[in-house]
Amino acid sequence: MSRTDVTLGIDIGTTAVKAVAADEDGRVTARARVAHQVRVPRPDQLEHDAEEAWRRAPLAAVERLAESRPSAVAVSAMVPSMTAVDNDGRPLTPGLLYGDSRGWAPGVAAVEQPLPAVGEATEFLRWTAAQAPGAAGYWPAPAVANHALGGQAVIDFATAITTLPLFDGTAWNAAACADCGVTVDQMPRVEKFGAAVGEVRTTGSVLAVGAIDALCEQLVAGADNEGDVLVLCGTTLLVWTTIAGVRQVPGLWTIPHTLPGLSKIGGASNAGGLFLDWVNRVVAPGVSRELDPKRVPVWLPYIRGERTPFHDPHRRAALHGLDLTHDGTSLRRAAYEASAFVVRQLIELSGAPVARIVASGGGTHVQPWIQAIADVTGRPVEVSAVAEGAALGAAFLARMAVGLESSITDAARWARIGRTVEPQPGWVSATKDRYHRFLELSGSRLA
Repeated sequence: MSRTDVTLGIDIGTTAVKAVAADEDGRVTARARVAHQVRVPRPDQLEHDAEEAWRRAPLAAVERLAESRPSAVAVSAMVPSMTAVDNDGRPLTPGLLYGDSRGWAPGVAAVEQPLPAVGEATEFLRWTAAQAPGAAGYWPAPAVANHALGGQAVIDFATAITTLPLFDGTAWNAAACADCGVTVDQMPRVEKFGAAVGEVRTTGSVLAVGAIDALCEQLVAGADNEGDVLVLCGTTLLVWTTIAGVRQVPGLWTIPHTLPGLSKIGGASNAGGLFLDWVNRVVAPGVSRELDPKRVPVWLPYIRGERTPFHDPHRRAALHGLDLTHDGTSLRRAAYEASAFVVRQLIELSGAPVARIVASGGGTHVQPWIQAIADVTGRPVEVSAVAEGAALGAAFLARMAVGLESSITDAARWARIGRTVEPQPGWVSATKDRYHRFLELSGSRLA
């Protein structure tokens, strides 16, 4: 089978594996989605069947897009994650996911942390090694997928760095690994993203190293100027404001931008699809009708605690201001507003002036969600033309592995806006009052 300039990006998400085939201009020529279950054994736990989600689903996605004849394939995934594997790379334990209580260090579950997931991967590894002592390997999701695709248990440096102190920036820390009951040779190989590391067995394509999903999203979102805000509408809600230099704000994360001299400040929240999907499951559909902008209740969206800015896994959801005139339509609008309130909260906490808001992720297909973000922030929301931003960014990194690209900064040419959602004037003032009520109820220092 002859190869083309098309590359394939795969994104292992919380509820599905998304994959896109993209040409040299970043146009999606084919796409696939393989749904998988997210399991909640207890309110404080979140896991995958790692065999289903991290191994079989990426294989199925590649099979569905094989006719694109991709020259290379790269995988992105959420962080942190962990499972134990046997000699064939097959998972032996549940695939632990971000925020799972098995990642809480004793006595520090509700303590604010300056960086994403500090110590969480360590506790994941400790728990997993205790469940499957002497396993052939202890791997995050991308290592499982890369091994399934091409026999290479590889992750990128960015993913590895989120496991601090297990990975010290250059290599696996033998003492930190030993403290969890494992050796460094049981951990995956670490390579720079965009590197060629093998061959995909089923297609003959080059297997390339991908990156963290949020990094891949940012590569192709075009939110690269100071004051640009990138809102990633997925199962997890992520809000990143681009700033010059580096600035630390209590409760927020500051991480490097892919462009020199810039940083991203913000973080991850549970007020994304995790919360909104739950509302849609438990709230009956309302009668289709015009809502009064002044008569919407206020949700606190903390059904699973909150990450940024509170870093408190014990917070819980609440609904305020409910009366007999409200129905499912009112409650759903309130849920979308709650997610938007978090967007505004993280933007305002950053203290950075806002130039524009760009939204990406699967949730951008949900128009009421994007409309609420526009109404609550009072700003137009530019929606990325390709919702599968993480997969698209991975497809760009795959091009680097076969010499079709030389710099990640060139990924900006793939950024395209599909539509712009304008705020509704009648809703902007009404949501302002509810936003301040939201801050008061949540105990934010912005109130």
